Amino acid sequence: MPALKPAPIDPVAAPCSAYKPNRLTRRAEFLRAAAGKKAAVGGVVLQALTRDDQAPARLGFTVTRKVGNAVVRNRTRRRLKEAVRLVLRDKPIFGVDLVLIGRNSTRGREFLELQADIKRALDRVGLI
Repeated sequence: MPALKPAPIDPVAAPCSAYKPNRLTRRAEFLRAAAGKKAAVGGVVLQALTRDDQAPARLGFTVTRKVGNAVVRNRTRRRLKEAVRLVLRDKPIFGVDLVLIGRNSTRGREFLELQADIKRALDRVGLI
């Protein structure tokens, strides 16, 4: 039986890692970001706290239990993550901690409207 060779890596399909935001993971980081600027727009609430460095933005996502069970909350969180990824791909942000809070309206929002909400929220807090 012949040995299997690994598939070649396609440089066109390989993801670009030039700008990759970090994640907020600890509760204290989320609470600190809550002290910054806030913008509630349509299907999302954005909390932004500027830092004293020029590292890529750190992102945190949260969806409360009011939105639904675990399956619904995780789907809502995944939609938020993808919408933010697409928005920040075009306009990267540095030196800020962002917390995005999913609402009940986030769930049924059209995806393009959700992206527009995130752009509007970033504009309201003065990041775009």
